[in-house]
Amino acid sequence: MKRMKLLALLAVLALFAAACGGSDSDDESSASASDGDDTAEVDAGDEEEPADDGDEEEPADDGDEEEPADDGGEEEPADDGGEEEPADDGEDAAPAGEAGQGGDLLLLQWQAPSQANAYLSTGTKDLLASSIVLEPLAQIDPDGNIVPNLVDEIPTVDNGGISADGTQITWTLSEGLLWSDGTPVTSADVVFSWEYCVAEASSCSAEVFVGVASVEAVDDLTVTITFEEETPYPFQPFVSYNSPVIQQAQFADCVGAAAVGCSEQNFAPIGTGAYMVTELRPEDTVVYEMNPNYRGISEGKPFFGTVTIKGGGDAEAAARSVLEIGEADYAWNLQVAPEILGPMEAVGNGEVVVSFGGSSVEHINLNQTNNRVDGDEKSSYLDGTNPHPILFENPDLARALSLAISRDDLVTVGYGATGSPTCNIWNVGSQTSTNNDWCLTQDIEEANRILDEDLGYIDNDGDGIRELPDGTPLEFEFVTSTNAVRQSNQDLIKAFWEEIGVATNMRNEDASLFFDGTSASDASIWKFFSDMEMFTNSASNPDPGSYLNGWLSTSIPELSNSWGGNNMPRMVNAEYDEVYAELAATPLSDPARDELAIRLNDILSAESGAVIPLVARGSVSAFSTAMENTGVLNGWDSEYWNIADWTRSE
Repeated sequence: MKRMKLLALLAVLALFAAACGGSDSDDESSASASDGDDTAEVDAGDEEEPADDGDEEEPADDGDEEEPADDGGEEEPADDGGEEEPADDGEDAAPAGEAGQGGDLLLLQWQAPSQANAYLSTGTKDLLASSIVLEPLAQIDPDGNIVPNLVDEIPTVDNGGISADGTQITWTLSEGLLWSDGTPVTSADVVFSWEYCVAEASSCSAEVFVGVASVEAVDDLTVTITFEEETPYPFQPFVSYNSPVIQQAQFADCVGAAAVGCSEQNFAPIGTGAYMVTELRPEDTVVYEMNPNYRGISEGKPFFGTVTIKGGGDAEAAARSVLEIGEADYAWNLQVAPEILGPMEAVGNGEVVVSFGGSSVEHINLNQTNNRVDGDEKSSYLDGTNPHPILFENPDLARALSLAISRDDLVTVGYGATGSPTCNIWNVGSQTSTNNDWCLTQDIEEANRILDEDLGYIDNDGDGIRELPDGTPLEFEFVTSTNAVRQSNQDLIKAFWEEIGVATNMRNEDASLFFDGTSASDASIWKFFSDMEMFTNSASNPDPGSYLNGWLSTSIPELSNSWGGNNMPRMVNAEYDEVYAELAATPLSDPARDELAIRLNDILSAESGAVIPLVARGSVSAFSTAMENTGVLNGWDSEYWNIADWTRSE
């Protein structure tokens, strides 16, 4: 009978998603949080992005790493083969003319930015806003290659930029770089950016400086980064949009605990990018104007004189504005049911573009700390003295919950061709584990057996909800961001878990609050004041270490560190920390690197009891058909990474 009810629910949800649309991602992190969200990107981060934003996001992904330009030693990322190009993907030459001639560029981020300082958020929505102004030394292109940005050459062992023992990398800034206020960019700014992020009581959320011993200026244009030990992949600090260079003169009084209170600096950082912020209304709108000191001005770049990021609404409304109505140039993070996007795109005003770079995975975090207390202890790790009364280090329960879910149904209802079922957080080429494929087949019978026999969780009072031996019911508060796709997936998961005697109170929060990288809101994914939360993390670097460090025991967000860090589930696993240290010391050419990445993924995704992976998501955005020279959608770096090249036809 329950199965018949579930089939009926699927049919209703499909109609609901088609009627309502919706979207979201962290895209923490970059943990980032992601941005991100950060992506989190979350560089861990939406953020979620995968970075989030919201999807924090985040703060890695693509797998067999590809060589950065002139790098000489990196593995190539697996060709993801799924990227679509917007109409006019860069083949057209940029039109001749003065920079700024193109008027206003309207970008829709329905998860609106909270601020524009990449170091204070791994939510992707904030990282994107920051990336239009603040830039790293090098970027990552859509194929996973590291390419110069504020430098002329990528350091390698052959050109002397990377030491033979792998403990140092030296970068040389391009000559003549200016901040938007007209002052020169120097190596002192790079050094300061590191000092800012690692200062005591800092709220810096970036994990890129883990393992960095020092950053020193050799001369005005040269800076050397020294690692605590051999680092085979040294392209984390100051590479990609979650690790930019900030101006020392502007942020000198914003170090440590003072960082969060520097609203003027965080809302309008002085940068080297093509634009500078003129107005930022948190969770609403960001307005930029052309940077008169941008290095591309003499080449007629950027084409647009101003840029506006408009937030609010939902993913479906953003998609409609570009694809159907034709009133905006770009819309980000279109987690909308395929039945909705198809007819919109058919109108002909815009094109949906997809990238599968970035290892974006929709997943459920299981809080390892006690969110059921009040006060300062709420969801704080406190050196392991504040465990969750049910979920803490309970991998058998997590396995039962995972087995009860039909990921195929989640994809059918919410994602279509833009998603695929997964059992892994890290899905990258030869580093993709097959050890957890048991989760791809829904098995209600086995889930019930685990709960009955292995755990002894029995429904003693006949109310349909199992209890622990002490009488505590298996009932959880499950939170995600507000959008129709996620709510339809919540409804499915609720029904699946009812079949195994687990109850859920499904709740959703406004995406701007859920992926708020400042954690001013109690709804923030970093505060994690619920039992379970669901969102997407995205990697911002094709090296596994750059992403998987977000779940180290040293990366737990809690009150004492102003909720900084990308380890949102608060997982502490000694083996994970040890294997990560081994990965960090293993040369890129060593096949053991793949095995270590797989081991880290398996601990995180299947053995820890802290995370349940669900769907591998493509990054989905839309461009107006009038937009040109946008290139392939970048799943590794900011989707605005080449915004200075974008143009628009009449």
